[in-house]
Amino acid sequence: MRVGLDVSPLRLTRAGTARVIRTLQEIPQEHGDVEIVPLDWGGSGRLAAATRDAWWYPHALPRAAGRARVDVLHCPSFRGPTASPVPLVVTVHDLAVLRHPELFNRWTRAYSRLYVPRVVAAARLVVAVSEFTRDELADVLGISLGKVRVVPNAVPAGFGPDGPRADGDYVLAVGTLEPRKNLQRLAEAAELARVELRVVGAPGWGDVELPSHVRLAGPVDDEQLAALYRGACCLAYPSLYEGFGIPIVEAMACGTPVVTSRGGATEEVAGGAAVLVDPFDPAAIAAGIHAAAARHDALRAAGLERARAFTQERVAKAMLSVYREASS
Repeated sequence: MRVGLDVSPLRLTRAGTARVIRTLQEIPQEHGDVEIVPLDWGGSGRLAAATRDAWWYPHALPRAAGRARVDVLHCPSFRGPTASPVPLVVTVHDLAVLRHPELFNRWTRAYSRLYVPRVVAAARLVVAVSEFTRDELADVLGISLGKVRVVPNAVPAGFGPDGPRADGDYVLAVGTLEPRKNLQRLAEAAELARVELRVVGAPGWGDVELPSHVRLAGPVDDEQLAALYRGACCLAYPSLYEGFGIPIVEAMACGTPVVTSRGGATEEVAGGAAVLVDPFDPAAIAAGIHAAAARHDALRAAGLERARAFTQERVAKAMLSVYREASS
């Protein structure tokens, strides 16, 4: 089976969608009857990104899939064609842009309002990365749950409890610097808790300004990130809205206690193995950080067990099942 995979998001991000793409590209190593055919266009600049949205996805990508003679076309984000000559699979990570458009820039809001419902409707099967996102698809877009399959994100290779550890006594935050990551409240919480806060992530949008006591590490490679997880007192991930939350399972796989938002996908992914807090209350986040320190050993054990549900092998098998169903 030949699977056409849109890898264009790799030109824009190293975060969640990029991690999903790298997991999918590993599938042929374990399953020799599958060939992943990468399809992409354009560069990383704003003009290229806008052109990709307006031309590549609705027009050029379906033609490229037809020329490549793939059995299935997989778009690992909700950017995709509104019609396809081959069966289309679309992964939806979340519907934050439709639920909370104020948290996104003008172009993303306009594009998503126009195209997301049409792309999802064109898909033979839709992959939701969590049950929360599956339910959002039905609630926000009216998609029949009969065409939705839940396949979680995987913990990338290299994230485990053994290996180098970063030095220091700190709380770690991981995510693109943008409003929905709630970093300003987290910075206030860290100050209340009297702990150092280190933030890993690429600059985003929205003028997220953090106080000088927050240590910005910028984007780092996976080896450095794993070392930062292992050395941290805990991962603090009080996001306002997520469809999954890959840093939660990465941290757990590294044996790091997790503090995350109560409700939604973050609570679902945590699976009882994290401290849950009200993300709108800095004092509650600070209390959660102290609770994670007090329960370090128990949370480490629970997190390591929970992370086993998100192995690359499990996710690859689930995606293969989706591809085969879509192509039949």
